[in-house]
Amino acid sequence: MSFMELHRGRLIDHIQLVVRNLKASRRFYEAVFKVLGIPIGGEAEDYFWADELFISSLDSRAARGQLTGRHHLAFQARDNAMVDAFYKAGLAAGGTDNGAPGERPYHPGYYAAFLLDPDGNNIEAVFHGQAKRSAASVEINF
Repeated sequence: MSFMELHRGRLIDHIQLVVRNLKASRRFYEAVFKVLGIPIGGEAEDYFWADELFISSLDSRAARGQLTGRHHLAFQARDNAMVDAFYKAGLAAGGTDNGAPGERPYHPGYYAAFLLDPDGNNIEAVFHGQAKRSAASVEINF
């Protein structure tokens, strides 16, 4: 068996999605974030954010009147059951199936599910299998 080492948390600082219907997006993301253990970090009338993801309405000052287009975002899950719960919660909150939970051929133990959010973004929850993590997350203090 070959050894694989993955590094997470070094490439992306944050990402913004500009959406057509902020309420529909909020309903979807709150549902999937709840099962993934990701709290909503803040909100205003025209945006909300969680961790490194900022989601705003088309009329938000931060959006400049332009939709961001289609993206693929993958959220880390603790286990297969969390991936399953993500899929179920996302469907119930307005997401569309884009790949039911199951193993994928990307590497041994890669278990994922895919949903399209209300704007057609491909949203994934993935569990990479049993692995040793150096830390649960990166903590930054100011």
